[in-house]
Amino acid sequence: MKRRSFFKKGALATLGGVLISPFDLRANAVKEEFRGKKAKNIIYMVSDGMSSGTLAMADLYSRRILGKPSNWINLYQQNLATKAFMDMQSLNSVVTDSAAASSSWGGGYRVPNGRLNVGANGEMYTPILQKFKASGKKVGCVTTVMITHATPAGFCVNSKARNAQPEIAEQYLQLRFDVMMGGGDDYFSADHRKDREDLYKEFINNGFTVARDKVQMQKAPKGKPLLGVFDSQGLPYSLDYKYDKALHNRPTLAEMTSKAIEQMKDHKQGFVLQVEGGKVDWAAHGNDIGALLFDQLAFDEAVGVAIEFAKQDKNTLVVVTTDHGNANPGLIYGKNCNNNFDNLQHFKHTNEWVLNNIAPDSSTSFIKDIMAENFGNMKLTDEQAKALQAYYLDKGKEDGLYNFKHLPFRLLAEIQKEHTSVGWISMDHSSDYVELAMFGPGSEKLKPFMYNYEMHNFLLEVAEMENKYFNPKQS
Repeated sequence: MKRRSFFKKGALATLGGVLISPFDLRANAVKEEFRGKKAKNIIYMVSDGMSSGTLAMADLYSRRILGKPSNWINLYQQNLATKAFMDMQSLNSVVTDSAAASSSWGGGYRVPNGRLNVGANGEMYTPILQKFKASGKKVGCVTTVMITHATPAGFCVNSKARNAQPEIAEQYLQLRFDVMMGGGDDYFSADHRKDREDLYKEFINNGFTVARDKVQMQKAPKGKPLLGVFDSQGLPYSLDYKYDKALHNRPTLAEMTSKAIEQMKDHKQGFVLQVEGGKVDWAAHGNDIGALLFDQLAFDEAVGVAIEFAKQDKNTLVVVTTDHGNANPGLIYGKNCNNNFDNLQHFKHTNEWVLNNIAPDSSTSFIKDIMAENFGNMKLTDEQAKALQAYYLDKGKEDGLYNFKHLPFRLLAEIQKEHTSVGWISMDHSSDYVELAMFGPGSEKLKPFMYNYEMHNFLLEVAEMENKYFNPKQS
């Protein structure tokens, strides 16, 4: 009798002869909580260029050093999110770039790499934020890179060239979206635009609040659309931000996310917000582990902001994903792996910051000192210091998407491997099926596998918005 009582009341229940764990019951309860509800608000979160190893390392670091799981993985651990894989290939390649990836979500069609919602034959696909804006919702984007960059632009505009950022900034003025924040002063300022047009003045004349630092952003009133531009290109890496007080006039991604939600949350018809951790991708291109890890953790803080709002609001769908893998970093097995990985808590600056502080006349002793000071007492051999020094004496050269100064990122990453146990397969995008998590109304409709272009209609449907541009099946 006691044994029967245990199975009736204890940790396992049986339904129709099938064992159901309390985790399954909790997951079903979460789905039932949202079933049939409309997603009044949508927060679409993208850690750009996040390989699965990046997600894992951020969670491992959070647990080992910060004493808590990452917000993203905790959604899985607590059975609060539905989970899937998503195929992110572009129209012309199984390896996508960020423009085609965001366009697949934004326009509902796969397009060639390098384009924003423009098909191979010039087809123009209406971006999803334009549709949501036309339906009466407030809309916006926040990012740690330029607000005119590929991922936010893919939700917003049509362009044959993702690099046409001055023109994309002009399109934003015409579209009058409610919140647009990130970097990209070079594309708004009269001092940097080739046409010398002062777009800030144009935005102000058209009723926008323009914020150029954190304080101005925080003081921005709710009743006006907000443009926030906080750096010339991308915002600082989170690790450099942490140790350089001169950078603290810029907002973090979590702070921008919180402000964007605050600006739009009281709107009667709801809002749609895209949030991008854009420099995760840039760090992966540079095999820069300090930059990568701490920007992923900063993105995870923004996830926490969104989930906390959604839990309280109960009418908000939060989507958390990435657009593609990049460099596929991961921890490498070895007896010192744990201690090596824990060394990252002592990093004070990114590889980019350190390499930019080495000059052609820097001595090998200076190179050894700056590495030890900023990378947890990492000790270079004379041969390693001389190999790095050679790049500054025009004896070596590295290319790379964001390596305009041809700094020795790959070499430094190889040197760091024995100190961090982090390895990389490349310095470019990869064809991963990406992680996709959802929390909130509509999440119960997510299937275990999705094609990227299907996301467009999925978001429209869970918001119960008619789509006049329903998309044919693609493969």
